[in-house]
Amino acid sequence: MEDFRRNAVLVLKDGTYFFGRFVGYRGETWGEVVFNTGMTGYQEILTDPSYHRQIVVMTYPHIGNYGVNSFDVESDSPKVSGFVMREISPYPSNSDSEKSLREYLIENKIVAIDRVDTRKLTRHIRDHGAMMGIISDKIDKIEELKKEVQKLPDMVGLDLSVEVSSREPHTVINVENPIYNIVALDYGIKWNILRLFAERKAKVTIMPYTVTVDDIINMKPDGIFISNGPGDPGATLHAVRLIKELIEKYPMFGICLGHQLISIALGGRTYKLKFGHHAVNHPVKNLKTGKIEITSQNHGFAVDPNSLPKDVEISHINLNDKSVEGIICESKNIMAVQYHPEAGPGPHDSRYLFDEFLGMIK
Repeated sequence: MEDFRRNAVLVLKDGTYFFGRFVGYRGETWGEVVFNTGMTGYQEILTDPSYHRQIVVMTYPHIGNYGVNSFDVESDSPKVSGFVMREISPYPSNSDSEKSLREYLIENKIVAIDRVDTRKLTRHIRDHGAMMGIISDKIDKIEELKKEVQKLPDMVGLDLSVEVSSREPHTVINVENPIYNIVALDYGIKWNILRLFAERKAKVTIMPYTVTVDDIINMKPDGIFISNGPGDPGATLHAVRLIKELIEKYPMFGICLGHQLISIALGGRTYKLKFGHHAVNHPVKNLKTGKIEITSQNHGFAVDPNSLPKDVEISHINLNDKSVEGIICESKNIMAVQYHPEAGPGPHDSRYLFDEFLGMIK
């Protein structure tokens, strides 16, 4: 490979920059720079629509060890804006591997760099917060890139769900003799959610962000699922308006962005976290059972607990920062969690929530 010291550069909005080498598609890209502490799951991360318009920094030093396959994906294509690693593995070793991570990145035109001091970069984001950044090959034009990155929009105020939502109603998994008929409002839905519903004999019809209340009523669903997705929930007003019209008509379950949108529709507010939760090891306490769940998370916003109305109960909290991780509104048959119970590749502590939602429908 080419000389990593003079090949690529990541420039942050505060003017800090890090050199690296291209190991994916060579070009220029921009997005909010966040870090993920997962040791595995890089293929799921790359294809998670919630990472749209984000440059993901992997804190684990060696990425790509087990290669890439065609079934451990969360959508039809990679959605990240860029990918940053300490070192990419050139020789994947796994019986399911179909190609190397580098081949996959180049094939899908994902700008990716390695040989970056990811420990220093992660600590910088922790100290100063997630911020916009540019990956570029203009390594001799740092001052020009510093000016360019200043022009980029911050994540607050961005409705990105419309950029990753489906364009037409469809199903991803066909379920024979389904017991449940679920309508999913797609703001960037992950496919493992669909897999877990299918395992429970639930047919899920994915609806685009343009769907109307009448469209949904005509489908006669048993319940409504509100998906995860990217961007600022406070700016995703089209979804909030739709959810308000559906509340009390059907049992409702939301994950991640879906949790935030439901909370806003119920009268709550959201706020931007300093650097977000992007990991597979966050401890969450179920306040009803007292049990601790190890969870997978990917979000940059959270629900303000003081903004929730009296009939909304906080069901789960994050033990790291005490942020809201789940709500229940029994009077309206609504439940929602901030984290990802469908977590792929894991952990699987929270998959019982799918059973609770279907139990609510029963």
